[in-house]
Amino acid sequence: MTTTLQLSDKTLADIARNIAKYPAEQKQSAVMASLIAVQTELGWVSPEVIETVAQILEMPTIAVEEVATFYNMYNTKPIGKYKLVICTNLPCQLTHGETAATYLKETLGIGFNETTPCGTFTLKEGECMGACGDSPVMLVNDKRMCSFMSKEKIDALLNELRAEGKSS
Repeated sequence: MTTTLQLSDKTLADIARNIAKYPAEQKQSAVMASLIAVQTELGWVSPEVIETVAQILEMPTIAVEEVATFYNMYNTKPIGKYKLVICTNLPCQLTHGETAATYLKETLGIGFNETTPCGTFTLKEGECMGACGDSPVMLVNDKRMCSFMSKEKIDALLNELRAEGKSS
């Protein structure tokens, strides 16, 4: 198989491990996990990524693209080092979600779907994250859930991420 994109051995092994979970004739079932593996390495799902995953899974490129563009966990454009997703669904809105979102926009100087000029933060709007009792809720890089996001907690989180970004 010929791929258009060079992936690390770790990512290729991760994809192979996920493919092995399914019968050989159903390896396309690993499409979501494969996209996550490549996004973890490269930071986003480019058209080249979509084409490469399609080749690996022996499925039409458009079918992989449909998955990548349907789910909001895939970044189809380059993003900052930290993707901050704040829930804007009704339960969070009823418990200061809009206040938290507005504060984030003002503090970072960007709107939704924008990245800070330094490339540190990308701000996204999210749907329900299943933690309505903890609202307002934020997700950092699709992995870290942050609850009860007051202005003080937002400031502390941004300071922590900035410090972490400088040390890495």
